[in-house]
Amino acid sequence: MNNLYLCTENLYFMAELFGFTYEERKRMAAQTAEILEEEIGLKGDAIQAVHLIPDIEFGKLTMEQVEDQYGPQAAQILHGLNRIQQLYQKNPVIESENFRNLLLSFAEDMRVILIMIADRVNLMRQIRDTKNVEAKMAVSQEAAYLYAPLAHKLGLYKLKSELEDLSLKYMEHDAYYMIREKLSETKASRDAYIEAFIKPVEAKVKAAGINCHIKGRTKSIHSIWEKMKKQKCGFEGIYDLFAIRIIIDCPEEKEKMQCWQAYSIITDMYQPNPKRLRDWISVPKSNGYESLHITVLGPDQKWVEVQIRTERMDEVAERGVAAHWRYKGVKGETGLDEWLTGIRSMLEHSDGLDAMDQFKMDLYEDEVFVFTPRGDLYKFPVGATVLDFAYHIHSKLGNQCTGGRINGRVVSIRQVLKSGDQVEILTSSNQKPRQEWLSIVKTSRAKSKIRLALKETQQKEGLFAKEMLERKFKNRKIEPEDSVMFHVIKKLGFKEVSDFYKHIAEGDLDANAIVDKYIEVRDGEKVITGDNVARSASEFELEQSKFSPVNTGIVDDTLVIDRNLKGLDYQLARCCSPIYGDPIFGFVTINGGIKIHRQDCPNAPELRRRYGYRVVKAKWSGKGSSQYSITLRVIGNDDIGIVNNLTSIISKDEKLVLRSINIDSHDGLFSGNLVVMLEDTSRLEALIKKLRTVKGVKQVERI
Repeated sequence: MNNLYLCTENLYFMAELFGFTYEERKRMAAQTAEILEEEIGLKGDAIQAVHLIPDIEFGKLTMEQVEDQYGPQAAQILHGLNRIQQLYQKNPVIESENFRNLLLSFAEDMRVILIMIADRVNLMRQIRDTKNVEAKMAVSQEAAYLYAPLAHKLGLYKLKSELEDLSLKYMEHDAYYMIREKLSETKASRDAYIEAFIKPVEAKVKAAGINCHIKGRTKSIHSIWEKMKKQKCGFEGIYDLFAIRIIIDCPEEKEKMQCWQAYSIITDMYQPNPKRLRDWISVPKSNGYESLHITVLGPDQKWVEVQIRTERMDEVAERGVAAHWRYKGVKGETGLDEWLTGIRSMLEHSDGLDAMDQFKMDLYEDEVFVFTPRGDLYKFPVGATVLDFAYHIHSKLGNQCTGGRINGRVVSIRQVLKSGDQVEILTSSNQKPRQEWLSIVKTSRAKSKIRLALKETQQKEGLFAKEMLERKFKNRKIEPEDSVMFHVIKKLGFKEVSDFYKHIAEGDLDANAIVDKYIEVRDGEKVITGDNVARSASEFELEQSKFSPVNTGIVDDTLVIDRNLKGLDYQLARCCSPIYGDPIFGFVTINGGIKIHRQDCPNAPELRRRYGYRVVKAKWSGKGSSQYSITLRVIGNDDIGIVNNLTSIISKDEKLVLRSINIDSHDGLFSGNLVVMLEDTSRLEALIKKLRTVKGVKQVERI
């Protein structure tokens, strides 16, 4: 079914819609008053107000005259009916749970809602023969989608069933009369079957010492039709046309035991369908509903639904705390049950209903309900603004929101929403989200959308600022270096590069002044290893020319080769770069020279296997005095200042020389090589130990 919209503004005052005369409306008002008094329990001012509706409708009385002649209570009720009428003028989609809750929250007096229900029941009874088919269909649809659920919420189950059945009768005439005829045809046999089922069960249950009464009830025509549609079957395919209810009278401490005892007796008598067992006694529903439901195969092989509960459970369910409206799948709101139970209880037990005044709708004090121009209804927390509404509809609408129009009046984005407001959003293509918007909105949905929009805007503006700065450098024929640029950013007091470009985009920083600062830093400071500049490891590389000359590998240390041979020409192998103190061996090359390798050189196994005859013993002699080149592999977190911390350890030791450093950064980690000149393995081990203590360093190893 398409969205259902009201066809008329005159919801309660139906004279114009159906052509009722003043006398007919007075008669209908008397009938509505009778329903209120006999079937709902209202008295006094509420009954008086209902009798006055036709006089207001036909202009025979004003609200002021009502208050003067009949008192403020009657005037208040009529005023509440008028407020509800104004809601309908917004053309709402009425089959939503939100709209039902809005009506409850919008009514100044609960008696207004009860009058609405009674008036609709009476109207549904009167329009059977009306010639205005379109109006009858609209009224019937409203009864099914709005008034029946409202009656259910208040525990007015008889009126709820009547509204549903009459709606079905008018909207789906053939289905209604088909089911009614089928029920009529089977009534005698059904009543006899129910009696035959109940009698032996009641005898056995009572024989077991359980005090109870058992009753059977035929389901409503509307309920049967809904089952037929859901199960996609004919009338004959609905096996549970009625339900048996066993209501046990016992102390609360014996409730579970006696309910299960009754269950055991019934399932001993009749075969149960285990798939249809519903145990809401061991674990009650979240709404408080307690009952055992079982379907058994009764006499003549017919399935029968049996509900087992105590008097207390039945009272709770019937009164509305657990409420069939939620049990049947209609969603509710937190706190609604308790509130409505209080209303229902007062209707049943109060001698006078003046106490109804205390039930102003504070139930929804944390929620407001507002309309779109189309009549769609949305729920927001109290304090939500026009900007919240815009972002709820669509992110683009929120991002371009400049204000709104509430009930025809232009307001700012900060305007707080009230229940019943009709909100239209005003936009501009030049508008964009601002940081202060986060303090305007109330909903987390709007906040997250604003943050996302701000991030996207910042990224776009940052890219624009970066491109603008690059053009300034290009105009002055400068190729900026990342390391120097980073130093400039830090000197200007920015921890994040994104903040730096954001300030350029917003005009807080002048691009030409930044270029001048870059030149000052580049020419005025020596950005090399060992200085005090905090730098990232990313793309850090030092040239050889900045350090000591490369050692040729020819050393003047005494090195004993083979059988105490000294003074032989030898070179240190590049594949393993041995230094003084390393376990070594010699390898005789083709031209007669000797290459010195470490014992753990990666090439050692192959040299020994293939050219074992060329391998000679070698060892260091005397005290090491030359410097040797070694390469260290370093891995760690790419933290600001990590390079300085590494190189400062080397620069502080006069006997260590850093030959080169080449470090790459990726995804927050750096890895690279340090080439260091040092004297021997003991100094190497000490250096590695120190480097491993640097915060953020994860691994240091010689390669």
